[in-house]
Amino acid sequence: MAPVLLSANSFWNITNFRARLVEGLISAGYQVHIAAPEADAQWAESRGAQAASIPIERSGLNPFADVMLWLEYLRLFRRTKAGFFLGFTAKPNIYGSLAARVAGVISIPNVSGLGTAFMSDGLLSRLVAFLYRIAFRRAPIVFFQNPDDRDLFVARKIVGPNQARLLPGSGVDLAHFAPRERAGSDDDVCFLFIGRLLGDKGVREFVDAARLLRQARPGWRFQLLGDFDPENRSGVHEDEVREWTDQGLIEHLGHADDVRPHIAEATAIVLPSYREGMPRSLLEAAAMARPMIATDVAGNRQLVDHGVNGMLCEVRNSQSLADAMSELGSMEVERRRQLGQAGRALVEANYGLERVTDAYLDVLAQLAAEARV
Repeated sequence: MAPVLLSANSFWNITNFRARLVEGLISAGYQVHIAAPEADAQWAESRGAQAASIPIERSGLNPFADVMLWLEYLRLFRRTKAGFFLGFTAKPNIYGSLAARVAGVISIPNVSGLGTAFMSDGLLSRLVAFLYRIAFRRAPIVFFQNPDDRDLFVARKIVGPNQARLLPGSGVDLAHFAPRERAGSDDDVCFLFIGRLLGDKGVREFVDAARLLRQARPGWRFQLLGDFDPENRSGVHEDEVREWTDQGLIEHLGHADDVRPHIAEATAIVLPSYREGMPRSLLEAAAMARPMIATDVAGNRQLVDHGVNGMLCEVRNSQSLADAMSELGSMEVERRRQLGQAGRALVEANYGLERVTDAYLDVLAQLAAEARV
């Protein structure tokens, strides 16, 4: 079997979203290499893989840095003798796939989300679309995590319809994220946002909604669980969060290696983002049988069925978000439980981790067989 190289813009992305895939590939007999910034060689070796650290600037378009990244991928392909490249996140997808074309490596990119560049039709959006179009031209298969992103890439002729395939996000560990009863009172309403503190994730709309609800619902709690990301163009500044906490609008819980205790204590998980691939926070919330409140945008609407397992609201609209939170927070406890149970049933039926691993193993076997013909 030809070795497989996986790459993402952070090693955290691999350990949190791709660990089961790494283990599945190794169990199937593949030699696995991982390339990401600040790679944890011990984590990789403990699973039978090898890891290499490479510099990736997650945001910005620095031509010199991007050319150096392309060259780094070329060196990696030659050193590892990889036959397949599995890319995740934008720059590995683009520059890893471009290097794979030169090195004769089969690239299988995974478009897990489109980010800021595709939220408007400006120069940046056109430039990134152009880079994707060139990078994906020779990729036999491009995975997407929701049909909106797939249809957008097909409509803009970035990929062909025969290339595009859907995956159930990065999947969720249904045993790890098992339903839990709330330890406190169900009358203690708590809304939880999980994710990087970015404007594009709707953090400011979440805080504005808390402000709108605070007077009528002084006992309700609003929590942010996540890290700052100062390198991101839409990053929320620490001073803003400090001001919100000083005003008593929200609680900032910081970073958590294990989000399950926080999900277990929440009434609902809230994600007011502007666009998503397949949001992990909602997958994990649904797996733990918590209702979801999210904006009606790509990615979110694939998971949240309004009135069935949660509520959808208008994007960039704090009042619409506040109305959804008010409605869900005021529901009878049994009704909220029904929403949570419907979410759990959804992920059990469609979003287990094994579905993602099996999809990759099937594609690799298919492409390997075609290469031998």
